[in-house]
Amino acid sequence: MLKRGLKHLSRVSDVLFRTLRIERDITIFPDDVFLTSFPRSGNTWTRFLVGNLVHQDDPVTFLNLERLVPDMYIHSDREMRNLKRPRVIKSHECFDPRYKRVVYIVRDPRDVAISNYHWELKKGSFPDGFPLEEFVPRWMEAFYWPRLGNWAEHVTSWLSTRRDHAGFLLVRYEDLMKDTQHELERMARLLSIEPTQERLRKAAELSSADRMRQLESSEGGKWLQTKYTRQDKPFVRKATSGGWKTVLPETTVAHLETHWGHVMQDLGYQLETPRLREAATASAMRSR
Repeated sequence: MLKRGLKHLSRVSDVLFRTLRIERDITIFPDDVFLTSFPRSGNTWTRFLVGNLVHQDDPVTFLNLERLVPDMYIHSDREMRNLKRPRVIKSHECFDPRYKRVVYIVRDPRDVAISNYHWELKKGSFPDGFPLEEFVPRWMEAFYWPRLGNWAEHVTSWLSTRRDHAGFLLVRYEDLMKDTQHELERMARLLSIEPTQERLRKAAELSSADRMRQLESSEGGKWLQTKYTRQDKPFVRKATSGGWKTVLPETTVAHLETHWGHVMQDLGYQLETPRLREAATASAMRSR
C-alpha cells in the first residue's frame, strides 16, 4: 500500500512540475514555430536549414541540433519551456489547433515508404532481408507509427484545416531539393527573418547532404536520435527524390497509389499505375 502510494505521489509530482516528455501535450507558446511532417519526409534537413538560417554564428551539427531546433520527443517539457524564445520545434504531430505558425514538410509517399523502411531497419524493427513488399502495406496501416496514423491521414489532417491560412507554410521536399534557397526564403519570411541572398546561401551550404553525412560519420553515435540504432546503417541516406521508381515493386506502387492516389495528385505527385492515371485523366476531362 505504501509503495503504491509513493508511486502515485511521484506521478503527480511529474505531472505538476511537467518534467515528463509528454509529446503532444507539451506547453506551447504563441510565438513558437513548428517544423512538422510525417516521419522521414525531410524534417531533419529542414531543421538544419532553419537552424543555420536563424543561428548564423553557431553552425548546426548533430551535437547542438537539440539545443538550436529541439525535438519535442526527446526533451522534457520543463527543458523545452526553459529554451530561449521564440522556439523553433520539430514535431511529427497530426493537426493541433495550438500550432499557430507551422512549416509543414511533405514528400512523395513512395519515397517516404522507402525511407521509413531503412529507418526501421536501422532501429532493428526487423532483420536484414525483410521484404519491402511486406513492409509497405504494414507501414500504410500505421503499424510502425500507430499514434500518428498513416501518411495520408497525417497530411490530410493539416491540409484540410490549415491550407492557405496565414501562419501555415506548405513545403514539398522535392521543391526544397530543386531550389533550396527559394524555399528557405519562404520559411525565412514566416520566421520574420530578412532573407538576404548571402544568408540563404550560407544556410543552404551548411545544410548540404554531404556536410550532414560528414557530421553523421563522427557524431551519429552521440546524437540522441541515432545513438542506440545500428551504426552500420546511415541516417542521412541518398537525399534524392524519385528513388522509388527503381526500388518499389510495381504491385506495391499500385497498392499505394490505389489507396492514396487522390491525396498524392492534390499535392502534384504524378501517378504511375496506368489504370489510375487513365482514370484521373478521364475524371479531369469530365470536370471541364
